[in-house]
Amino acid sequence: MKKIITLLLILLIINISPVIAEVDSNSQANELPSSFSWRDINGIDYSTPIKNQMPAPLCEAYALVAAIETIVQHEVGYKFNIDLSEAHLFFYSGGTCNWGVELVDAVQYLVDYGVPDEGCFPDPHRPQDTPFESLSGWENRTIKIGDWGWVDNDINSIKQALFEYGPLIICMLSRTDFSRYKHGIYTPRGLPKGGHVITIFGYDDNEQCWLIRNSAGENWGEDGWIRVAYDAHSPKHPFFWPFYGGTGILYIDGVYGNFQPDVPQINIEQPQLYHTYFNGREILTIFRNIKFIQKSAPRIIGPLTVKVEASNTNKIEFYLDNKLKYVDEQQPYEWELQTSPGLHTIETIAYNNVNKSKDLIDIYVIR
Repeated sequence: MKKIITLLLILLIINISPVIAEVDSNSQANELPSSFSWRDINGIDYSTPIKNQMPAPLCEAYALVAAIETIVQHEVGYKFNIDLSEAHLFFYSGGTCNWGVELVDAVQYLVDYGVPDEGCFPDPHRPQDTPFESLSGWENRTIKIGDWGWVDNDINSIKQALFEYGPLIICMLSRTDFSRYKHGIYTPRGLPKGGHVITIFGYDDNEQCWLIRNSAGENWGEDGWIRVAYDAHSPKHPFFWPFYGGTGILYIDGVYGNFQPDVPQINIEQPQLYHTYFNGREILTIFRNIKFIQKSAPRIIGPLTVKVEASNTNKIEFYLDNKLKYVDEQQPYEWELQTSPGLHTIETIAYNNVNKSKDLIDIYVIR
């Protein structure tokens, strides 16, 4: 999104803003309940676990996937831990770590090709572009959308779209105080910082706010969520911003495809991003901005056991820098890491009788 920051600042300085519909009332207001959330549909929370996109600008893909996963689980009628690949959607639709991806390109990719499960292309969490390729056969593991469009920028149109279509993807003008949000109902006060894309899941008339999901991890905001005041947006002080055309508020119309492919589920539990390990003991990384160390990579000092959580799996292969190091055919799936100092990549591949899935993580070894 870096390429739009200068334009945003110029527009605000000369007091020009895009044409944005002003909030008004209509007859739909009396037909809507006073509160609604896709996190509580007849007692079921159809959202999926909060993720962290850092350190790359993948917000468009994370916002789209959060909405799709929720819509799919509601379509099926229960939660089943669906996990789709934000990285595949981002890079295959033309994204780059230099600034992001065009939202309209990403959503049209969902119409034309769809998005596979995370096991086809786990997010490497790298600050720069690197060669990429999803697992062969990913085309048979995708979910597509039927159509998409823009929602009018007024409170009742947004509410109605939440009911009719599901969670909505919104382009917002991020300000300096947004990243510092901890709790409560947010009204922007800081200076414009750039663009960001997030997902509206609901609203509450009693608190006069939207319920919104961010992609900054569970330690941000209210366990990864933020409540944004209805009056956070006005023509002179915008919150919604149409970076990619339309209104900046996007809906997804229908999902279809392979909702539950017969694939292994795999996740590297140890090491974790933004953590440091001293002889196997884990702490949060404190000094993250060290020039020669990749920001998100776990830092390893001393011996470490790599631990993997997996299901629907017959065996796990452990790779270090693309070289097979160990094969484990029974739980717990573990491997004793032994390598030289510097930046390395751990990749794990899980197999069942039909398919395979992978997970990976970059690490920085200090010893």
